Order: sequence, then C-alpha cells, then structure tokens
Amino acid sequence: MAKKHKLENWAPWIALVLILLVWEVICRGFGISDFIFPGPWSIVLSLQQFAGPIAAHAWQTYWVTMVGFAIGIVVGVGLGFIIGSSRFMYNALYPLMVGFNSIPKAAFVPVLVVWFGIGTVPAILTAFIICFFPITVNVATGLATMEPELEDVLRALGASRMDVLVKVGMPRSLPYFFASLKVSITLAFVGSVVSETVAANEGIGYLMMSAGSQMRMPLVFAGLIVISVMAMVMYEFFAILEKRMTGWATRSMNGP
Repeated sequence: MAKKHKLENWAPWIALVLILLVWEVICRGFGISDFIFPGPWSIVLSLQQFAGPIAAHAWQTYWVTMVGFAIGIVVGVGLGFIIGSSRFMYNALYPLMVGFNSIPKAAFVPVLVVWFGIGTVPAILTAFIICFFPITVNVATGLATMEPELEDVLRALGASRMDVLVKVGMPRSLPYFFASLKVSITLAFVGSVVSETVAANEGIGYLMMSAGSQMRMPLVFAGLIVISVMAMVMYEFFAILEKRMTGWATRSMNGP
C-alpha cells in the first residue's frame, strides 16, 4: 500500500517526463522547425539564453497579478457576503453577476486602456475582473446554503442575524472560499497576461508578443512555461493552505 501511494505521488512527474520525451521525439523525428513548433530542448535553451529578461518580465507579471488578485479577494468576499446574506439580495444580484461574468474579459482591455492608458493599471484591473466572480459565487453559496434549522436554533438562543452570518456562516463558507481561491489565482494570471499582450510594455504577455513578432517561437513557449509554473505554484500554495485551514471540513482519503 505504501509503495502504491508513493507511486501515485510521482504519477504527475512521470506523465510530464513522458509527454516531454514524446514531444521532443516528434519534433526531431519529423524535422519540425523551431519557427513552427519548438521542442522542449529548444525551449530550455531559450530559457537559459534569456533568463535575465524572462525573470524581470515574470516578476512584473507576478506582482501585477497578485495585486489584482488581492483586490478580487476583497471585492469577492464583500459581494459574496452581501449576496449570500439575504434571499432578496441573492435573487436581485446573482443574475446580474452571471450576466457580467458572461462578457469576454478581453473586451474590457481596450476600455481600460482608454481610461487608464497603457501600463500596469489595465493589467491589474483585468486580473481583478476575471478572478473575483468565482470568489463571490462560492462565498455567497456557502452562506446561502446554511441549514435553516441551525439558524433557527442560534436565533432562539439570542443570536442576531449578523452574529449568525459572521460567527457561523463565514467559517462554514471557508471550504467554498479556499476552493474558489485555487480557481481564481489561475484566472488572475490569464487576465494579467491577456492585458499585457495588448496594453503593456513589460510583463510576460508583452515578452511573448514581442518574441512572436520576431518569430522567436522558443521564447514564446518559454513565456508560456513560466506562466504555467507560476500559476501552478500559487495553486499548490492555496491547496496546502486549504488543507491546513479547512481540514475539519473534509475527510482524509486514507480515512474510513
């Protein structure tokens, strides 16, 4: 059982190595040019050659994404609390939120450029716009699905509606909240990169557009790899935080 569990832990890495090997073999075997579809080795060489510029642009994208994500958390939790605290607010605002979320977020970038100019502000706001909705929905769902019997008991004991929401509803919503963070952080990176490809002069998105215009496809793929790694690291960070903060809400997979 222990060996099987250890093998399962290595499964993602084994799959990754196999995919990279097959990718490299296909590129070399069919003689595919790096201008069309670079192999993993060409991407690694590009990462090494342009390590300095990539690191600088990656840091720009990272902090911009984190600022937009932080704003998304504040707004998402606030709106989620408002929507989930009242049946009337839920029925009134939830459809509007769904309609807003259906708008392609890339369509906001030209508007943000007109309002704030080219730079970091459009990227921050795009990251915020694309990531706050899952947080809002999950927090609202956690509050709205609180058992009526539990609320009735607490109210009978003298708790006010606000006491019930803050002291019981919000802690109960933590599993929903942390689950939304894992989704939202990846979306935030998507938003910032999309904005950087259109309305920025620095960042991974800008680097990829600049490299693409010069037909440096290995550098473009290097940018994609860097974004993927940053997003996966932050996803794993929130997954670990979720386990530590909401372990009481989930049963261990190794348990009964």
